[in-house]
Amino acid sequence: MNTEERQLAEMLHRITPEPPRRVTVEDIAYRVAREGHGSGRGREPRPRRGFSFRSKGWAPALAALGVVVVAGASATIASVTTSHHGQTPTANATPTSSVSSPPASTASPSSTGSAGTPLRIAGGMWGAELISRQSLLPDSLVSGDDSLYAVGGGYLHRIDPATGRVLRSVPFSPSVQDRPVIEGNRVWVVWSYRGDIAELRGYDAQTLAQVASAQVPAIGGVAGSAQGVLAAGPDGRLYVAAGDIVATVDPGSGQVTHRTFLTGGQASSVAVSPEGGKLYVGIGSRLVTYDLGSPVISASTHVPVGQARNLIATAGGVWGTAGPGPGGEVWFYDGANVISVTATAGSGVDSIPSLSDGAMWLGGPHEFDCANPDTGQLRASSPIPADHGALESFGGVAVLGGRAYSVYQDQAAHLSGLARLTLDPYCTG
Repeated sequence: MNTEERQLAEMLHRITPEPPRRVTVEDIAYRVAREGHGSGRGREPRPRRGFSFRSKGWAPALAALGVVVVAGASATIASVTTSHHGQTPTANATPTSSVSSPPASTASPSSTGSAGTPLRIAGGMWGAELISRQSLLPDSLVSGDDSLYAVGGGYLHRIDPATGRVLRSVPFSPSVQDRPVIEGNRVWVVWSYRGDIAELRGYDAQTLAQVASAQVPAIGGVAGSAQGVLAAGPDGRLYVAAGDIVATVDPGSGQVTHRTFLTGGQASSVAVSPEGGKLYVGIGSRLVTYDLGSPVISASTHVPVGQARNLIATAGGVWGTAGPGPGGEVWFYDGANVISVTATAGSGVDSIPSLSDGAMWLGGPHEFDCANPDTGQLRASSPIPADHGALESFGGVAVLGGRAYSVYQDQAAHLSGLARLTLDPYCTG
């Protein structure tokens, strides 16, 4: 063994000892340069015609090429390692691994993905998929011309129904359970509902910039258990349950244009029939009916177990929930009788009806139903799966563009957000 061979052997021994150490770019470049001088054991390959990479003049170039190739390979390996083992933060700052693990329960989404990627809800009815993990109040969801609106996390949100992404937000913390009301190109909310005043605010439906407001005096003070205190009439006016009166508000000027004085208690909810002939008011356990504009009661009936809340008027009558606490049953009044539509939801969760796309939708923790809004008859019903016995719920249904949207909650998985569902043809047919 000559001197160069011995030096090469020592170098190779230094490069690959036990345990092996990391081979650097400089090591490879040095080795290539040394081999370029032709000092090695065995017969050298027969040179081909033309130029040869074994030429001494190419040794520096080979060394440089080795540096480039090794550096490129190192970058590639680093890139592959990151894509297979790193975590990519989603839009809501939740790390999502590209390697999915089995769901903890049949009620959790069966796959993971980045923001904007629908996640199928395992066991969910009607092809339910989670399109957003934005925290929303279950019964604040409504639909406008091209957007969804909901309240959550101290904000009123405008939501893109295609992706579930929040397009606009404005600070809003409701002081009473009530849905936003869409009237023309404005979104109205009950900004404050305390003491002897009810304050309304109107926002532009696209930008959510505040464009209007109204101060409604509440004679006798607002009802402490009120739910569903703001409604829009077919005449374009707003109706507010405000203590011992129902106030009619012109949304253009923000002025109270009419007052209907009540007897027997404070208003807890209000609704106006779609043809504009009836005003329905919840007063304690009574549902009171007025001819719109008249101070005379035309009908009065008692609702099941508690107070008349969350009123929604249709051409065939009025829907509502029983109180006083959450979890009351849903009923329908056809002008003569009060019909119980769903049993008590229990579990501290309301099953509040919502009217959208020609159907009455009834979410909650046990069943997801749709009904004929004018008769109270169920059209379709699907059980809601439980997550290892823990509560799951779909609430606050809104229909837009031929799809249904609902606020989904899974208590066991601490998962919530906006779900999208495929409509059952029996619901809207």
